[in-house]
Amino acid sequence: MTTGSPFASSRRTGPAGPLSGVRVLDLSAYIAGPYGCTLLADQGADVIKVEPPDGDNLRNYPSTLRDESRAFLGVNRSKRGVVLDLKRPEQLAVLLRLVRDADVLVHNFRPGVPERLGIDHERLNVINPRLIYCAVTGYGETGPMKDKAGYDQVLQTMTGICTLQGPPSGPPELVYGSVVDYYAAALLAAGVASALYERERSGAGQFVGVSLLRSALTMQSARMIWAEGEALDIWRDMRSGGVTGIHPAREGHLYISANTPRFWQALCERTGLHALAADPRYDTVRKRAQLSGEIVPKLHAALAARTALEWEEVFGDAVPCAAARRVEEMFDHPQVLAEEIVAPIAHSKLGSYRGVTRPIKFGRTPGPAPFAAPMLGEHSDELPAADAGEPAPSARGKASR
Repeated sequence: MTTGSPFASSRRTGPAGPLSGVRVLDLSAYIAGPYGCTLLADQGADVIKVEPPDGDNLRNYPSTLRDESRAFLGVNRSKRGVVLDLKRPEQLAVLLRLVRDADVLVHNFRPGVPERLGIDHERLNVINPRLIYCAVTGYGETGPMKDKAGYDQVLQTMTGICTLQGPPSGPPELVYGSVVDYYAAALLAAGVASALYERERSGAGQFVGVSLLRSALTMQSARMIWAEGEALDIWRDMRSGGVTGIHPAREGHLYISANTPRFWQALCERTGLHALAADPRYDTVRKRAQLSGEIVPKLHAALAARTALEWEEVFGDAVPCAAARRVEEMFDHPQVLAEEIVAPIAHSKLGSYRGVTRPIKFGRTPGPAPFAAPMLGEHSDELPAADAGEPAPSARGKASR
């Protein structure tokens, strides 16, 4: 863990988290890398976001917030922010000094760029053999696509997610919400935590690779099965048919899951469709999927008697269901409030805002209080100078994410 660092100590307040004492240098931009580092910060790590002079491009995304990006705030909480132009030798030297005392470095440069900048794994491993070096890429470090820029929805489209999201006979559809990015962020946090745990035994750091391609395919592990001797064009859609899914009510829409015999029976009883429950043609989930054209019209007619919110009450715990809501409604949802998932965060420009603060619960080490994402270069005045008398390293070419 970090000791004697030339950078000012973190000013985080409150109880320790499981990663308290770990220092992370976050050189990444957009969502996957930054949010992975935020998950580490949520667990107590001291995360320093290192941005180029023009900042993380996520700061420029459209937002209804005045002078701030909603996306940037949500992805970069609980970090300190500094600006370093790594193409300038004297500022690269400052970063390398920080590397000496860091535990983790994360970036999302394309393969080849870190070496041109002088921050490749081989070089930084010499400076700090205990460093966990995490690279987030679109497609990985090898192969014919390694130099291509990767983005969430590009990978969704490439890996079949969009095809499965759309109707069987319709066009592909995107899943909005950057699901590939956020899952990659979770893989990043898990991989870094595992590498830190292994370092406690070996004393050595290591390379950790996370890619959007790996993320997109890992998300589909239940479908990514191809048995020996099986035709490749097999039916891979695991949706349960027309019964389990989103249905219209008198007002609003309702998701219903009725895959088990118990849930199917309860659904029929509470909607008054007793005849369906007793019909042996519908007594398995496979049969109901095959005959959904007979069942769904009757179900929709029954659901038209109440609103989606009313059906939530009627079904209770007997039928897994949820009325379709807007994300804004989650701020004051009783369950969200009870779990303290969302909390107010002070901000120098906005006064305060409410946002997600604790994705994971820890009983003994809940972690320090969250704080707002940094303004561009907010903590640059705390940076150390390059070592006196040490020649500044030369930057080797230009870099682009």
